[in-house]
Amino acid sequence: MVSAFVDDVGAALDQATETIDGIDRATFDNDVTVEALNLTTAMIDADDRHTDEELNALIDAFGARLTDSQLLLATPETLRGSSIVAGHRKWLESDSELFGLLLDADRRNGTHLADRYYERALDVAHVVASLDVIPARAELEAISALRTRLLDGLRSREGRPAHTTPPDSALSRTEQENGEQENGEQEPAPPPDPPKRPLEELLAELDDLVGLTEVKTRVRLVADFLRVQQLRADRDLPTVDTSHHLVFTGNPGTGKTTVARLLAQIYRTLGVVQRGQLVETDRSGLVAGYVGQTAPLVTERFDEADEGMLFIDEAYTLARGGENDFGREAIDQIVKLMEDRRDRVVLVVAGYTTEMDQLLSANPGLRSRFPTVIHFPDYSTEELVAIVDSIGERQQYRLTGDARTKLTTVLDATPRGQGFGNARLARNMFEAAINHHAGRVMALGHPPTEDELTTLVPVDLPDAADPDDAGTDAGNGTDAGPGPIEAAGAPG
Repeated sequence: MVSAFVDDVGAALDQATETIDGIDRATFDNDVTVEALNLTTAMIDADDRHTDEELNALIDAFGARLTDSQLLLATPETLRGSSIVAGHRKWLESDSELFGLLLDADRRNGTHLADRYYERALDVAHVVASLDVIPARAELEAISALRTRLLDGLRSREGRPAHTTPPDSALSRTEQENGEQENGEQEPAPPPDPPKRPLEELLAELDDLVGLTEVKTRVRLVADFLRVQQLRADRDLPTVDTSHHLVFTGNPGTGKTTVARLLAQIYRTLGVVQRGQLVETDRSGLVAGYVGQTAPLVTERFDEADEGMLFIDEAYTLARGGENDFGREAIDQIVKLMEDRRDRVVLVVAGYTTEMDQLLSANPGLRSRFPTVIHFPDYSTEELVAIVDSIGERQQYRLTGDARTKLTTVLDATPRGQGFGNARLARNMFEAAINHHAGRVMALGHPPTEDELTTLVPVDLPDAADPDDAGTDAGNGTDAGPGPIEAAGAPG
């Protein structure tokens, strides 16, 4: 990985400066090698462990590359705690001048040279983490921080704002049905198994979602942990056998389904499952009305999700009812299939925080099979406004400054109890606005201009949110917060 970094980034640097006079290209190889060394030592220092495996790899990778280095004669004992490694984690906290030079060249010339740095740097970071049987959380967080910093640079190069894509739940039904064309005809169904998408592309798409900062951090930790385990398996090194099942908690409309869909593809890319399709269901798709029919129904859902992900929304409803309720039979069958098909199906159960804790207590074997819990908090007012802006951009509507001020006021005044609609609320307010806008434009008495057809003003927006979007228990104005299951630790 170090060799690939030096070769590819060195070639990119040479291309970036080929039209600039007075550049001493003879130093490029050394400059890029030092960059790789800084990245490697920063990753080794990230968890402050400085293991023999890490330090021996450092000697092997750079001993012969640095002519003025004493690394060839070094040992892990002499390196551990030395200035060559200790304190180098700080390097990850600063912008790389070399990466910045490639970004500047890309802006001038319309190239994508900085992408090579991004890809090769993450390769090196993952390999360093893979040297430990169980990568430390600090290492995974260092990879996540590096990725975020580099992605921010790539976005700035392209003039893209960060976090602008609304979750699926913020899109209208028409927007989500991608197969329907404007003329009403149906496009051919997509192939059942499209090509695997690169991990970094999927994580970049995750990063583009509005808000969800903590959720993104947790998902990156899961993805990086799996990537490191994959690298170890490729080298016949011991790996950690861990459950991949997940619990998502939070109110509706917080992007749980969107993140599950991305995670299913991430799991496919990393070899956890072969197909990566997402099968969504709820109690109605799992529980039958007669004795003996529920277990086969649960099995059918697992069959549909084979080599992919099964997403059970409002899963806590399975634990409601008495001892004779068929939901209990569904839970028992789910526990059985989770174990029988642990290498073929990833299960995600989602719902309100407190209720999901009750579900996990409904069966002795259920809680232990979900090592990772990810909480999806309610969106802030600023984030909900960003979601409305995103939907409007897709539909070619824009809010005036006064309209955005009114939207902010209405959202601030909306109680936020359990069941708060989040992105659903944003979508409903947008749809109400364009309905009011249509009536206003038709009453103008003259053919509307393009500006009039695309501009939403304060009078178009509703004066209050639909009470159904505020949920229940709205008196405290806040989310109930994480329950006991939120104490779950890092992946694995």
